[in-house]
Amino acid sequence: MSYKTKELHATAMKAITKHKLFFIEDVVAYLPCSKPTFYEHKLNEAIDIKTALENNKIEIKVSMRSKWYKSENATLQMGLYKLIGSEEEYHRLSNTKIDITTREVAPFKGIDLSDIEEEED
Repeated sequence: MSYKTKELHATAMKAITKHKLFFIEDVVAYLPCSKPTFYEHKLNEAIDIKTALENNKIEIKVSMRSKWYKSENATLQMGLYKLIGSEEEYHRLSNTKIDITTREVAPFKGIDLSDIEEEED
């Protein structure tokens, strides 16, 4: 079956909007064509399709962070704090910071064996 790029494009945009899709692979599932056909028509390169998917991701992320902020759930609040806090705050909350300091120490000079007496048989 022959598909028209404009029709596939319009169907893809409707699916993205209606189903709040995030990924190209999900868009293909809502089209009447196969994955190779989708790519042959270069719909994966369409700027407006990419933009619509990205806008859906951003909208959901903002919504989720807003819910986390309003939540009384400590786990969600910690997750949000880790996202918006500084790197130092993140490491303190996660206990992942390893502080490595160096001190100047005299280099190893070997073992002095001059004080050891040889055992007599």
